[in-house]
Amino acid sequence: MGVARADTHVSRGVGTSRVPRWLTILLVSLAGLLLEVSYTRIISFKLWYYYTYLVIGLALLGIGSGSVFVAVFSPVRRWATERIIALCSVWGAVSIAVGYLVVAKVHVNTPAIWDYGTRSSFTNLFRLGAVSLAVFATFIAFGIIVAVLLGRAGDGIGRMYFSDLVGAGLGCLLAIPLITRLEPPRVVMLAALIFAVVGLASCPPRSLLFGFAAIISVVLVVTVVSKHVLPDIRTEDGKLHTPVTKYSAWGPVFRVDVVQFTPDTSGYLLVHDGTFGSGIRRFDGNPASLGAYAKDPRSIPFHVLAKPPGRELIIGSAGGNEILSSLYYHAPDIEAVELNPVTVSLLTKHFADYTGHLPQQTAVHLHQGDGRSYLARTNAKYDLTWFVAPDSYAATNAASSGAFVLSESYLYTTQMIKNTLQHLTANGIMVVQFGELSFDTPNRTSRYIVTARRALAQLGVRDPNNHLLVAAQLNKTGALSTIVVKGTTFTRAETDRFLGAIAGLPEQHPYAAPGHVINGGVVSQLASGTNAQVASIVSHSTENITPVDDDAPYFWHFSRFRDVLAHIGQPLKTNDPESAIGERVLLLLLAIATLYAGVFLLAPFFAVRRKWRALPAKGTSAVYFAALGLGFMFYEITMIQRLVQFLGYPTYSLTVTLAAILLSTGVGALLSSRFAPRARSAVPILLAILAALTLFYELALPSILDGALLSSGLALRVLFAGAILIPLGLCLGMFMPLGLGRVASLTEHGEEYVAWGWAVNGFFSVIGSVLTTILSMAVGFRLVQFAALGAYAIAAIAFTTLPAGSRVSAISLDETPTLDTLSV
Repeated sequence: MGVARADTHVSRGVGTSRVPRWLTILLVSLAGLLLEVSYTRIISFKLWYYYTYLVIGLALLGIGSGSVFVAVFSPVRRWATERIIALCSVWGAVSIAVGYLVVAKVHVNTPAIWDYGTRSSFTNLFRLGAVSLAVFATFIAFGIIVAVLLGRAGDGIGRMYFSDLVGAGLGCLLAIPLITRLEPPRVVMLAALIFAVVGLASCPPRSLLFGFAAIISVVLVVTVVSKHVLPDIRTEDGKLHTPVTKYSAWGPVFRVDVVQFTPDTSGYLLVHDGTFGSGIRRFDGNPASLGAYAKDPRSIPFHVLAKPPGRELIIGSAGGNEILSSLYYHAPDIEAVELNPVTVSLLTKHFADYTGHLPQQTAVHLHQGDGRSYLARTNAKYDLTWFVAPDSYAATNAASSGAFVLSESYLYTTQMIKNTLQHLTANGIMVVQFGELSFDTPNRTSRYIVTARRALAQLGVRDPNNHLLVAAQLNKTGALSTIVVKGTTFTRAETDRFLGAIAGLPEQHPYAAPGHVINGGVVSQLASGTNAQVASIVSHSTENITPVDDDAPYFWHFSRFRDVLAHIGQPLKTNDPESAIGERVLLLLLAIATLYAGVFLLAPFFAVRRKWRALPAKGTSAVYFAALGLGFMFYEITMIQRLVQFLGYPTYSLTVTLAAILLSTGVGALLSSRFAPRARSAVPILLAILAALTLFYELALPSILDGALLSSGLALRVLFAGAILIPLGLCLGMFMPLGLGRVASLTEHGEEYVAWGWAVNGFFSVIGSVLTTILSMAVGFRLVQFAALGAYAIAAIAFTTLPAGSRVSAISLDETPTLDTLSV
């Protein structure tokens, strides 16, 4: 073991490939990363956002299963390289295409899973498992090809490994442009086409496999080129299924479908990733025609101000309803910021005539970008800053919160509220509106009030009660709350205007106003109580309404995991998506990941159980590789989550982090051989470097990410994100080959021991991909990253207790066939 092996396999039944092997591995790595990133968008649309991290785990699982298959089953190792490439490439193309059809068409209703003992529960659990299996299976061929090519590269391992990294890096760079241009389903088919072309080039021209690969390639070309060949994705029952739309497009943030309310209405509903988003309405360009907004809750901010705001900022402008309301109330300078470029294009292009060319109005300045970054880049002071909640247009459709339960929301944290207040004029106000399914459990309103109180306190406000106005529109189908926050004390005139506006609006009720005693239940108590009273309410609440900050920005996470686990055995029969459904699903994903990882990574060792039993120090080595698996995912996913706010898009954060970690861990693995002769002393040094990096991430990085750099351009932010990730990747990339080299030297069954190390590492990496999100929600990013450091400390201790073998070295890359991809 540890000596590079040239490919001496004789070709049987398959001719020499017409594609150089370095290009083959580059292409399949490119396809693999395109596939992984595309599925994060598809699964987020079909199910919910929090399934994104399961996709990462399933990809890791499929790649790892492929490499374990090669290591454990000796007949495959005797096949010619071209034969393996040809068969696996064609198989990969077919599995990707079939996998997409399964994902697109399988009908899943995840809330029904929790109605224990019913047929619907078992059926939907099976269907969710089938969707997960379809995603997992598409990555197996990728894992086999990379394992074989790197394992047989011989002296060309350096060039081969470099090509693998370049292909994966290109996949990360091209993913977002391709998703925007082609849409995720066709990018999946493009990945399948790349596999098919590689297979076609690896087959003898007159063979049956060549003909089959040619047919598959032609079919896949049609699916990539034509926009309407592939079946649309069937969303789960908790989402809106919109087979007939006026317009539909995928973006880097979410997919937007434009549908008409009813034939007799003059507006369209914007559906965001299958959930209620916003709406657009017909506008003739004359603000006087917008009189309907006078009886709309959107009129409240203008009544409080009494006169048009001199300068206004709308964050999350969506379909433009708040812009229209502002025009009606004669606002002269309206800055509107919308994150999703697809939504912006509706107003600027696709529905420009319908919406009266709204962005061309003299008072309107529409910007595409992240609201928090936009605010950080300006020194302007605003009379009105308006946060449009994700479902404020359809307030009674609070079920859409299921899409946000486990997602990061940096717009509603303590830090963002403080930043907003600091950008207000002396008499300026900030306004937030939330839809609630029922005001009997006003989770969103309550949590925002508590978070705003903390922000005000941190700004030196002694009595937050004098800085809050709260009202809600109540009807039979739900509620829409309006929260007004001011950096200075509300005057009596402002309070009176607020109450007068509420009295003049249908179904509106006041809940908090300085100088007035209002008995409005928990909302009134939180907005008007003393600090001690508020703290008591929060601590005794059955829902999690604690203040939210950037360390754990899960605003929509209202069910504590300890409570969810305490009642996990009880059926959940509710239509309220905030009643632990998201948290239960995440725990279910953890169970699915554990089951699949055990079956496909560990169970194959039953085939070589005699050799496995003979491996020395299995327990210690298992601790080492398990700690690396968990620790790596804790670092990687918390960095993905932390960089969402800094880079603006979740997809940007995913691709930039994967690319930087991918390249730097590969380089670290290459450099590890230099430390192999003194590995026992090198590992503690690497741990010390990792500790220093962790302290930097925890103590210095938050202020940097939320400081001057946040206001810089995207290119500079991407470069900075890569720069802070590269040292981490270099350090993490050395641990695995040093450990594999040590265990491989302990026994004559070194190849099986290496495979065992990868399997244990892969098992805990797959679990870690889901567990990281659970822990981040429960204790915050900071503690999870310290847990990652603790995991590597355990690994370092385990390494020092491993017995010394006949030789101690870093394992050669030919014996760690998926080092780079498994690291991702």
